[in-house]
Amino acid sequence: MGWLTNPTNSAEKFLLMFVAIILFVLIMALILFIADRPKKAPSWVIALAFAGIPMFLLIWGLIRPALMTIYHSFFDRRGDNFIGFDNYVEALTQPAFRQVLGNTAIWVIFVPLLATFMGLIYAVLVDRSRFEKLAKALIFIPMAISMVGASIIWRFVYEFRPLQPGIQQTGLLNQVLVWLGMQPQQFLIGQPWNTGFLIVVMIWIQTGFAMTVLSAAIKAIPDDIIEAARLDGLSGFGMFRYITVPSIRPALIVVLTTIAMTALKAFDIVRTMTGGQFGTGVIANEFYTQAFRQNNQGLSAALAVILFILVVPIIAYNVKQMRVMEEVR
Repeated sequence: MGWLTNPTNSAEKFLLMFVAIILFVLIMALILFIADRPKKAPSWVIALAFAGIPMFLLIWGLIRPALMTIYHSFFDRRGDNFIGFDNYVEALTQPAFRQVLGNTAIWVIFVPLLATFMGLIYAVLVDRSRFEKLAKALIFIPMAISMVGASIIWRFVYEFRPLQPGIQQTGLLNQVLVWLGMQPQQFLIGQPWNTGFLIVVMIWIQTGFAMTVLSAAIKAIPDDIIEAARLDGLSGFGMFRYITVPSIRPALIVVLTTIAMTALKAFDIVRTMTGGQFGTGVIANEFYTQAFRQNNQGLSAALAVILFILVVPIIAYNVKQMRVMEEVR
């Protein structure tokens, strides 16, 4: 029965999938049977029937891999020899990995701040304007594009060609520089600004999310508060500073923490545009590189654990603020 836990060929994998489907159908039938007779079954049986499958999937698909990753992070690159915290020491002390950690910190600081600021300003400016729906739709469109798709678009924007007679620039940004009489630049190669040009892509995507959430929060501000503020003489920037921002503070924090988590796990943009080269590596891309390019299972697991440790406090703070928002409502 070892094939149940470690299938080795296509036939065993197919059989395992078939068994899983049969078990799922039987369990769902049991749930429907119990739900149809709630008075004849104890409450704990009904609760177990409905919560059992999600709990099993959570443990098997999330908690189990997390524990296995932590376990493998204490072994060498092949997973054969126990080496303790050596992988963590290497990840935190080697210059290359320290640069990766520094780049990740830059992403986590600048992406949420700039995306939230731009989304807030845009939401305030177009609120109740004549073309509000169209203006918001234009900003929200990048959210509908995949990270890889957005990366390819911006890679064309940054595309570089040497300045030669008869050769036009294919990159929009370099063509603008040529029109202005300047030399084209290799935006994705020059350090340290290339990380900033990658961050622009994430901000372009996340600004629409920030604008949508904050716009809804602004519209939820009670009219009597706004009228009272106007009677007190507030208008323009004073209204924005003393009424709008304090009223939407819970939404601002949720947007900031959500975008921070997205930036902390940034992978698609870096992988598609530079592959982590030229000093643009981040943690999410680095543990992928170590696992699938360098075949270093131990170090990649340690980097994944470090990323998990960094994400957990943000998630906890985000959940806390969402509860505060629910209490306010």
